[in-house]
Amino acid sequence: MIPTYNELENLETAIKAVHEHSPVAHVLVIDDQSPDGTGELADRLAAKDDRIQVLHRAEKEGLGRAYLAGFQWALARDYELIFEMDADLSHPAEAIPRMVQAAESGADLVLGSRWVSGGGVIGWPLKRKVLSQGGSLYARLILGATIKDFTGGFKCFKRETLERLPLETIETAGYGFQIELTWRALQLGLHVVEIPITFTDRVAGLSKMSTSIFTEALLLVWKLRWSR
Repeated sequence: MIPTYNELENLETAIKAVHEHSPVAHVLVIDDQSPDGTGELADRLAAKDDRIQVLHRAEKEGLGRAYLAGFQWALARDYELIFEMDADLSHPAEAIPRMVQAAESGADLVLGSRWVSGGGVIGWPLKRKVLSQGGSLYARLILGATIKDFTGGFKCFKRETLERLPLETIETAGYGFQIELTWRALQLGLHVVEIPITFTDRVAGLSKMSTSIFTEALLLVWKLRWSR
């Protein structure tokens, strides 16, 4: 699943990368009415390749809402492994086979992790690295968990994992959505595995991160703690 909003410059390259490393994968583009024509490009790509599907949403409601719509779409079909992946080429498609292997070896949820041994980030200034690592450390300490990369958005879910998660209760719209999903899986006693990835900062398009999204994630951690 690749959610998009104004990713015209990146989308086709991202899909090609997925199919280079996993030719059998189906790609669901979830577009929130991108004014730059991303949705129309996705439709053209889908018309030429039956491995590509497009879900058009009426408006931009945030990353979490887009993924929840994608989960619903995937669970209505017979997919056994469902991935989250950014459109901006920051998540390395070459890690997909390793994530599949981890799921097939018993993981219920596989996280592509920047902050475990062997992982890393390319193209970020020190300030942003500190912010990201600090956010994950903050979540880890407040929630009492061992996950190194709580805020990462490169994930592989088993179908059964999504079926067990209380998706209907998740209200987070921004990047805190990633924290909440991983925490809910841990609460259920599911086996969560982190594998190292190298995250590359986007070179085209604009980041969707904002102060309000970051603040939402900080406050969410305390809400999750007291909801145990």
